[in-house]
Amino acid sequence: MTPARLRSVLFVFAAVALGGWAVLDAREASGAASLPTPWTATVAIALLAIAVLVSGLEVRRWVTGRRERPLDPLVAARIAVLAKAAAYTGGALAGWYLAQAVVIVPDLVGDRRIRFVVALASAVVAIGLGASGLVVQTWCRRPPREDQEEDDEGGAA
Repeated sequence: MTPARLRSVLFVFAAVALGGWAVLDAREASGAASLPTPWTATVAIALLAIAVLVSGLEVRRWVTGRRERPLDPLVAARIAVLAKAAAYTGGALAGWYLAQAVVIVPDLVGDRRIRFVVALASAVVAIGLGASGLVVQTWCRRPPREDQEEDDEGGAA
C-alpha cells in the first residue's frame, strides 16, 4: 500500500472546496434553504482525529521497540489503512466545510453568523483529521532491518 501524499490530500481538498462552493452557490442563488451545519459534526471529526492518533501510538510503540507484547501485523496494516482514509477524509471534509463558510460570508447576519463559525471550526478540525492521518502513516512505516542493509551492500559487488 502506498501512503497518502500531502499533494494528493491537498488536491482532494481543493477539488471538494471548488465543487462544493459551486454547488452551494448555485443552490443559494436559486433561493433554496441553506444546508444545516451542526456542532456535532465538529465534535465527531475531532473524536475521529483523536482515535486515529491513539491507535497510531500503539503501532509507533511497536515499531520503535517500546512495546513488550508483539502487535499483530494485520492490526498494524489496518491502522495504516485507517490513517490513509483519515488523511483523505480530512481533506474532503475541510474542503466541504470551507465551501460552506465561503458561501455564508457575503451575508453574515443572525443565524448565518453562527453557521459560519461552525463551518469554519469544522474545517479547522477536519484539517486536524487529515494531519493526524498523515502523521500516523509515518508512524506505521517500519525502519529497514540492519541485516537487509548489510545484504544490500555486500550483494552489490
